[in-house]
Amino acid sequence: MISTVERTIKQLGVIAAMLLAIIAFNAFVPTQHNPLRPISLNDPIGIATSFKLSRLKADRALCYSRLDRADIAYTRLDDGAGTERCPIDGALVLDRSTYPYSVAPLRMTCAQAAAVYIWEREIVSVAAEDILGSPVVEVLSYGSFSCRNIAGSNRLSEHGRANAIDIKGFRLEDGREIDVRQHWREDSERGEFLKAVRDGACQLFSVVLSPDYNVAHADHFHFDMGNSSICR
Repeated sequence: MISTVERTIKQLGVIAAMLLAIIAFNAFVPTQHNPLRPISLNDPIGIATSFKLSRLKADRALCYSRLDRADIAYTRLDDGAGTERCPIDGALVLDRSTYPYSVAPLRMTCAQAAAVYIWEREIVSVAAEDILGSPVVEVLSYGSFSCRNIAGSNRLSEHGRANAIDIKGFRLEDGREIDVRQHWREDSERGEFLKAVRDGACQLFSVVLSPDYNVAHADHFHFDMGNSSICR
């Protein structure tokens, strides 16, 4: 019969083994795959990226520290900024990211800005070079904050929480423009590029809506960091 002392020693051995396993995991697993490490916005996208982005929604201080480390320029807004119907908390004005945007200012939450930056750097930049052979010089947007309901409903849109952005296209260094309405269904490099940036966004944002979702999104992509989970 196992004595109390022997049982305690065995339990301590199991705990020690578990701690060693956690230490080894944390030391050797790359940051982008390791949910125990805080996110770095300059890391490649990994299996833990989406989870770590979701943590930024609840940890404002950590989120802003990640933006600072990535050298993203922003101006913090006071809580309650926005409108009387749609006051927004924990939001910022995105002053400089990877690309300029056709609509400014872009007001969004910190976590939304973090996801946008990774999407620009890891998805848009790579797809433009690989598929189109020319870098993006401007993102064409319908904007971010807008105090309005979801189309056809009485529910406030994530735009009303500064937690979403709508993308209508891209301008390339070689002068071409890629337009969601015109080129989404094309069997061409432009169509392939748009599919790639939509699919890549699904690794980062909570909700990604494209022309495949409904006619209300026939001319743009909608990306948000809300509490739903859709990729279409």
